[in-house]
Amino acid sequence: MATQTSPAAAGDRPTKEPAGPARPGGGRQQTTKNNRWSTVLHRLDVKGAPYAFIGPFFVVFAAFSLYPLIYTAWISLHRAELASMDLMEWVGFDNFIELAKDDRFWNALGNTFTIGVLSAVPQLLMALGLAHLLNYRLRGSTFFRVAALTPYATSVGAAALVFTMLFERDFGMINWMLSLIGVDNVDWEGNKWAAQFAISTIVIWRWTGYNALLYLAAMQAIPLDRYEAAAIDGASRWQQFLKVTIPGIRPTIVFTIVLSTIGSTQLFGEPLIFGQGPNGITGGADNQYQTLGLLLYEEGWKNYQMGRAATVAWAMFLLLILIFAVQRLLKRLAARSS
Repeated sequence: MATQTSPAAAGDRPTKEPAGPARPGGGRQQTTKNNRWSTVLHRLDVKGAPYAFIGPFFVVFAAFSLYPLIYTAWISLHRAELASMDLMEWVGFDNFIELAKDDRFWNALGNTFTIGVLSAVPQLLMALGLAHLLNYRLRGSTFFRVAALTPYATSVGAAALVFTMLFERDFGMINWMLSLIGVDNVDWEGNKWAAQFAISTIVIWRWTGYNALLYLAAMQAIPLDRYEAAAIDGASRWQQFLKVTIPGIRPTIVFTIVLSTIGSTQLFGEPLIFGQGPNGITGGADNQYQTLGLLLYEEGWKNYQMGRAATVAWAMFLLLILIFAVQRLLKRLAARSS
């Protein structure tokens, strides 16, 4: 007689494990996977996060600085006009050769250098003295510091326009004041050195306060112990300034010199507005105050020769590289000699 038996009774094993707590071996594997994933995330956080934060800057830099620089170099090797940039003609280094033979380029280079020296040297010296005065405990020191920064906040157009009226030949205030001491009217725009002096005055007025605040910030970082030690040794205020303050802010002085050099090479707005009209683009009737920036503008947007304008731009860039190379060479030579 056949009998039926249940699977459990027959000893068959179930096809699936019953639900219940995880086995000890599977828990360790899961924990190991979680630890590895946490380690990967930690490494990405430590090593990748800085790149993620600075990445947007380099994207913007590549789009608005690196690409224009490379494209300008490409244009400088072509004969290109502003109205037909898509029809450029390859000329190689002919634009650079023509620029080296152009008297206007050397005149603009000389004007850029002289205006740069006339504006940068007095500006930095005055900023140094102003910062030294602001470093004293003065009543209302915050007001004086804000007032020193006000010219920097003024637009270059407004500043140049006001100074142009002050230096006007027939009705300007400067000539009126000079007439009080018996000096005849000075043709500030027509005379080369007078024009460059007037333009340098605008630059000095705008940037002295800015550099003074940079110096002031550096001075306040100098430990007071140095001044106290110098005072105990009998050093006067002037000796403390020369022996303690100047060495203490030397990196800031180098930084402002670099900034002034770059600004002098790119000088554009002040001479353009000082010329009051067509003479502003050419830097005066005889190019007596035409800078490299004005020559670039004249070639590109008056003569419509973008290839030559790009060549001037690259000449300015190479000039800055040359200046910094010479500066570093002199620094190394000075370090070796000392």
